[in-house]
Amino acid sequence: MVGEARFKKNIWKGLIAIFAITIFFVFQITALKFDYDFEKFFPANDAETDYFLSYRKQFTSDNDFLLIAIEREDGIFDEKFLNKVSELTKEFESFEDIKFVTSITNQSEQLFFSSGATDSIAYFNPQDFNAKRDSARIYKNKELINTLVANDAKSLCLFIRHTDYISKKNSDELANLINTSLDNYEFERTRVAGRTIGQKYYVEKMTFEMVVFVGLSAFLIIIFLFIAFRSVWGVLVPQVIIFASMIWVVGGMAMFEEPMNIVLSTLPSIMFVVSMSDVIHLVSRYLDALRVEDSVFEAIKIAVKEVGMATFLTSLTTSIGFFSLYFVNVQPIQVFGVVMGCGVLIAFALTFLTLPLLFYIFPGPKFVRESKKNHFWQKYLERGFLLILRRRKTILLSTSIIMLMSIVGLMQLKSNNFLMDDLSADEPLKIDFNFLDDHYGGIRPFELAVKVNDSSKSVWNKEILQTIDSVENYLSNVYKVQIKNSLVRMLKVINRSGHAGNQNYFKLPNKKRELRSYRRAIRIANNGALLKTIVDSTETTTRISGGIPDLGNSVVFEKNEKLLEFLESKTMNGAIEYRITGTAHLIDKNLKYMTVSLVKGLSVSVLIVALIIGFIYRSIPIMIISIITNLIPLIFIAGVMGYSGIDLKTSTSIVFTIAFGIAVDDTIHFLGKFKYELLKGKGKLYALKRTYLTTGKAMILTTFILCSGFLLLIFSSFLGTIYMGLLLCITLLVALIADLTILPVMLLLFYKVKPSKED
Repeated sequence: MVGEARFKKNIWKGLIAIFAITIFFVFQITALKFDYDFEKFFPANDAETDYFLSYRKQFTSDNDFLLIAIEREDGIFDEKFLNKVSELTKEFESFEDIKFVTSITNQSEQLFFSSGATDSIAYFNPQDFNAKRDSARIYKNKELINTLVANDAKSLCLFIRHTDYISKKNSDELANLINTSLDNYEFERTRVAGRTIGQKYYVEKMTFEMVVFVGLSAFLIIIFLFIAFRSVWGVLVPQVIIFASMIWVVGGMAMFEEPMNIVLSTLPSIMFVVSMSDVIHLVSRYLDALRVEDSVFEAIKIAVKEVGMATFLTSLTTSIGFFSLYFVNVQPIQVFGVVMGCGVLIAFALTFLTLPLLFYIFPGPKFVRESKKNHFWQKYLERGFLLILRRRKTILLSTSIIMLMSIVGLMQLKSNNFLMDDLSADEPLKIDFNFLDDHYGGIRPFELAVKVNDSSKSVWNKEILQTIDSVENYLSNVYKVQIKNSLVRMLKVINRSGHAGNQNYFKLPNKKRELRSYRRAIRIANNGALLKTIVDSTETTTRISGGIPDLGNSVVFEKNEKLLEFLESKTMNGAIEYRITGTAHLIDKNLKYMTVSLVKGLSVSVLIVALIIGFIYRSIPIMIISIITNLIPLIFIAGVMGYSGIDLKTSTSIVFTIAFGIAVDDTIHFLGKFKYELLKGKGKLYALKRTYLTTGKAMILTTFILCSGFLLLIFSSFLGTIYMGLLLCITLLVALIADLTILPVMLLLFYKVKPSKED
């Protein structure tokens, strides 16, 4: 009784300390921030990332812009419509964070004559508007088509350049101003795409979904707890731990100033189901102990002793699965892995520090003291166990066939990613993005850096320019890049202007005298600001900037390989060096790294879990059997993804490491009970049967709880989150089936123990 007295004495001290810490984290949550920064998905500590960051300092960011398409079904060449667009353009130009707006209503065709005279003709002049004449002049200048006006003449586009690396606060303010202005002008249809709008949209969605997932998870938890324990006590007491775990994790993020990113938007659902798994194991064993123990304190001791180590191991292996994501060379994924790994351990600690104290204060419902036999579970689990004994060879053969088929499907698995991949097709932002992608040359940025290595030449050298021109012809005609900005393109436009707008002169100037003249004009334009956007200060590096349709990075990889082969013939014996770079390129490269990173992380996770199981159970056969059992669901889900065409991308690839860490929990509980029965002197068959009938029930319940929790993710607006939920659910169901079929069979066939008297 001394132990109980000491326990009783410290109950309120412990509860007050835990309550105080929880309240502290509640206040911390108010400072939680949300983050939607594509650049954090760049490969970390990578040479190409470093190059791009340096490259864009020389020029400008390739991602700090907005495109606004304004539609008119009867055609854009209407004076009233264009006047409204002109007024809107001027309004946008007055906004603080907008550097400039390019619109067909504020652009002019520059003309230079041999006499030295100059002239400019506005593409839209409200004092002298002629739809037929003006449209003809616009459509003869191909650099305007699919850039400022659509090919079908039913929409035009405003290109808005805003402050580079604009802050979240200013970004939201700018987005609100733009949306308000567009609403005021009441155009037939407007579509907006760009980082500023995308950031606001994603953050609002993430915030909303966080609230929704918390509510749905709470509702789900109440239902399952009531079904499992059939009492108000069984609902309220466990919820203290579940919500406290959530508060500690999110509050900890806020305290360490770690913002909530798109990957972490799934945190509430995952934390709720993981926390509930620990709680149910401890509460179930405590209630079972109450049925046979008169002392609440003894019931608590039995529950903690029998469930504590197994639950610690399952929490440890689950956290290892999350921590292994740190090997993925992407900051948001690394943060997700660390936060969730710590969250799992926090949930375990709170469960075993707080629940025993609550058990003592609130002993539990009276009905649990009645000895009851669960006929439903007993009957069906006995049938299942007998079936496994009779069908050992069939189970092994069926598992082998399924694994072979899964491996075939795995071989069809591809990695691919689209810029707006996470949004479903009916999301307004995705619809607008697709429209602009289709009608304005592609939203996906394309950047090619061109560096002159010959110290005797610069980017203005005629031979260098001609070589770059041949590269641009390849990009336009073969790669299908809509070139928006380049030195060669600028020189062609000026050369045409220098010949009174004659389209035959839309080419590089032949005469050195003309080239020198145009070079001087570009250098002084906008006090040199124009030149800085395409040529560096040493005039040895220039850029070719444009856009391509969002075809997916698997297609882009193929295009890049062919481009690099072509560029090898355009180096002028090493005088020119080319380098593909840019935001989209780095995100693509990141996905390419993903497979290698995940294999490394998963391998480390499997190795650590194997060593833990081998050390705890002191058995190499059990270690091998447990790992084989838990690789089965991973191979199966990879096969499902291959057959169903679900691509390997950031959101789907992390499923494997998460699933392994969670799926191995049931195996550990099964093996723990099995070894416990063997240590009591029972024979292998008897120990296996007892394990199957007792632990089997808990495994089925916890798996269905976990799957139900992950299925909540189907309510997300992000396809990646939906896929994560579905794939995790399927994986855990397969893991359960493997633990209830192939695991017992392998233990029967391959694990040898000395026969006992009972066997």
